[in-house]
Amino acid sequence: MTEAHTGGRGNDEVTDATAEKHDAALAVVQRLLKVQGVHSYAVHTIALKPAENGKPWPLSQRTRYAPELVVHGEAGWLTASVSIGTRSGCYLVSLRNGPGLQTVRREQPEKVVNLVLGAQPGGRA
Repeated sequence: MTEAHTGGRGNDEVTDATAEKHDAALAVVQRLLKVQGVHSYAVHTIALKPAENGKPWPLSQRTRYAPELVVHGEAGWLTASVSIGTRSGCYLVSLRNGPGLQTVRREQPEKVVNLVLGAQPGGRA
């Protein structure tokens, strides 16, 4: 996750397998948002550090960060970002004008959608 999108939550390093699980959970939310007419996109961040001899990856160090779902409003402003808690497995929802980071159980993706819709201009939820 990048600082621009995480709202300062930090960068959570994950394995490829964990990133795939998180991506699948975020895809559920993304499909539900699409049904409501809300556009979103997934952000995947991989940091590459060249090896001391300057060789490219796979000889370099590769770090993968947890994926994140990003929602922008019609004016282009960041409305919400959604990620998965590395330890809890819950959805972590950050709303532009929200009270702070909100957690939602993984079994409740529709609740994430309701939070995002409520953060849209005009509060569509």
